[in-house]
Amino acid sequence: MKKRVHVVAAVIRNAQQEILLALRPSDKHMGGLWEFPGGKCEAGESPTQALTRELQEELGILITAPQPLIQVRHDYPDLHVLLDVYAVNTFSGRAHGAEGQQVRWVQPSALADYQFPAANRTIVTAAQLPQRYLITPEQLAPEQLYKGALQALDGGCQLLQLRAAHLTETEYKALAQRLERLCDGRAQLMLKGDLAWQAEFAQAGWHLTAAQLQALAGQARPLPAGRLLAASCHNAHELQWATELQVDFVTLSPVLPTLTHPNASAMGWEHARALLQDFNAPTFLLGGLTEQDLAQACETGAQGVAGIRGFWPQPL
Repeated sequence: MKKRVHVVAAVIRNAQQEILLALRPSDKHMGGLWEFPGGKCEAGESPTQALTRELQEELGILITAPQPLIQVRHDYPDLHVLLDVYAVNTFSGRAHGAEGQQVRWVQPSALADYQFPAANRTIVTAAQLPQRYLITPEQLAPEQLYKGALQALDGGCQLLQLRAAHLTETEYKALAQRLERLCDGRAQLMLKGDLAWQAEFAQAGWHLTAAQLQALAGQARPLPAGRLLAASCHNAHELQWATELQVDFVTLSPVLPTLTHPNASAMGWEHARALLQDFNAPTFLLGGLTEQDLAQACETGAQGVAGIRGFWPQPL
C-alpha cells in the first residue's frame, strides 16, 4: 500500500475577496495545472506550521490565523495524498511567485475556468461556498417566505434553501421562480422536491432528501456539472451514497437537539467529527446550531453551519 503524503494548502483571499492560484511547474507532479498554494508537511511539523513555512517560501507572505476549511483524501495512480486545507484571510507582505512560479488572483466565480489536479476539485467547491446555509422554515405562507428571504439576502445570506413541503406544487414552483430571480447575482438558491422539476430552474441547485439519496444509489449524478447538488445525510451510509453520487456538498444532522425534529437522536460533536474524517465533500452541520457554533463546526471539519431558526431573520 502506498504511503499517504500529508500536504497543506491554502485558499488565500485578498481585500477584494479574490483567491490566489499558483501554476505548478511543468517538471513537477501534475505540472502545468493550477493549484491552491501550499506543500508537504515535514517531519515534526503541524499542518499550520507547514502552511506558514510553505507560504513564506513560495509567496513571500506571512499568514496569521489560518482557519480549517476542508480535509481531502485523494488517491492518484502514483500517489496518495492527505490535504489539510485552510482559509487564509489575513497576511502581511505582497504575494508573488517567490520561486519563479506564475501566480494569479481570480474571482471565486472564475475558478471553474482553471484546470486543477483532481484532489483540488473539492477545494474549488469549498472555496466558492459560504460558511452559513439558510434553510427556510415550514408552515409559512409564500409571501412570508419571500419577504424573509429578501431580508436574509439584504443581511448577507449567500446560500438559501427553499424547504417548503407544506406548499402545493403550484405554490412551490411559483415561489421558487420568484426566489430564483431574487437570488440572481446575489446568492445561490437550492431547491427541494421532485427532481423532475429541476429542468424548470436552470439557475438553482438541488438539495436531495435522504430518501432521494438512497433511491439514487448506484445511479449517475442527476444534475450536470456546474449546477450544485447537495444531500441531507445523517450517518456513514448516507455519506457514502453522497460520495458515490458526486454531490457537491451535504448537510449532516442532527448535531444537537432541535425543535424542528424533537424526536431525532443528536449525534454530538465528536461523532460528527468522526464521520467527517473519511468524507471529502464540504459539509454543513445542522441541528440546534447557531452563529455561535460556527467556529466549533469548522474545527470539527465542516464547511460551516446550516440552520432554520438560527438564521431566519424574522421571529418564528
